[in-house]
Amino acid sequence: MVINEVYADGYKNLSGVNITLDERMNIFCGDNAQGKTNLIEAVWLCSGCRSFRGSREKEFIGFEKDFADVRMKFTDSFRSQEIRFAAKKGNIKEKLVTLNGVKLPLMSKLFGSFKCVVFTPDDLDLSKGSPDNRRNFTDLSISQIKGSYVSALNTYNNVLSQRNALLKNYGRSGGDVSSLEIWDKQLAKAGAYISVLRNTYCNKLNLYTKSLYNTIASGKEQLELYYQSTVFRELDGKNDYEGELTEIYENTLKKSLDDDIRAGFTTVGVHRDDVIAEIDGQPARYLGSQGQSRSIAIVMKLAQAEILKSEKGEYPVMLLDDVMSELDLGRQRFILNSIENMQVLITCCDERFISEMTGGKVFLVKKGCVSEKKAGG
Repeated sequence: MVINEVYADGYKNLSGVNITLDERMNIFCGDNAQGKTNLIEAVWLCSGCRSFRGSREKEFIGFEKDFADVRMKFTDSFRSQEIRFAAKKGNIKEKLVTLNGVKLPLMSKLFGSFKCVVFTPDDLDLSKGSPDNRRNFTDLSISQIKGSYVSALNTYNNVLSQRNALLKNYGRSGGDVSSLEIWDKQLAKAGAYISVLRNTYCNKLNLYTKSLYNTIASGKEQLELYYQSTVFRELDGKNDYEGELTEIYENTLKKSLDDDIRAGFTTVGVHRDDVIAEIDGQPARYLGSQGQSRSIAIVMKLAQAEILKSEKGEYPVMLLDDVMSELDLGRQRFILNSIENMQVLITCCDERFISEMTGGKVFLVKKGCVSEKKAGG
């Protein structure tokens, strides 16, 4: 998958951006707060995902702008396509979203058409940070492969909210808890399905991360990743999520009911699960060094791209937003060697990074404007 052209005007501080990208390496260089990350964010939104910066839709339009317009032409293994989203200030809910000229009702309907992987400085704490981060990473990765997973997640989260509201009420005023049964059945069905897919994905992730980490650590350490469920003791080889696993899940909810009522929320389930990383058998979340933590994050992101390639038949576009400046030279080179078969967009502030380039394009970003740096310029 390759981005051919990007147009952006009025998206945050971006103004009149109209660039043609190299099919492999593209570096966006400039000082902080000039618009580099805004450009990467605009490209990421074309995948149908939410902003990796937590930006709300009303923040898409620049402070002194009346509209935002983003267009992207890209080529996958089958054809050339075009995505566009545009909005006017004061009417953000009525934004225009199109795929190949066909209007879509929501940005999320773009999901699955354009595939990319984004890597930001926040992701460098993936192995040490909150389990929420690892669950979100796993859920997004699976969603890029299997469309039905998004629906299962939405169902689970909606049912969980209903169940938690009832639990909170029971904790305050008591009452008949039998009405929880209908929510338990729905939660168990969606939760069992999510658990199976997460476990399957983490097994694949482990195969790739183990090999990649062995390379980055020069064979001196061994990395193991696995899915840790709060419901199931063992998931490998089990796929009956509509039968046996749903029953186990529902029984677990019943057993934890007293704890749930005291807590006022559901204490077990896929919303409490984690992805565990161990180095030489020791938990990296608590004992790993900063260097080990960053290496784990790197190989998890690279593995995400490799799994996408194995499942969908083509590499995603790799977006590296100001990551390289956070890494030492050895890890920088490891990333560059690992993504040589992908198109990559890299933002950086340090022009010394450009001196090591042997091909590709360099763009200068200043006050929201983007210009290509010509050879010798």
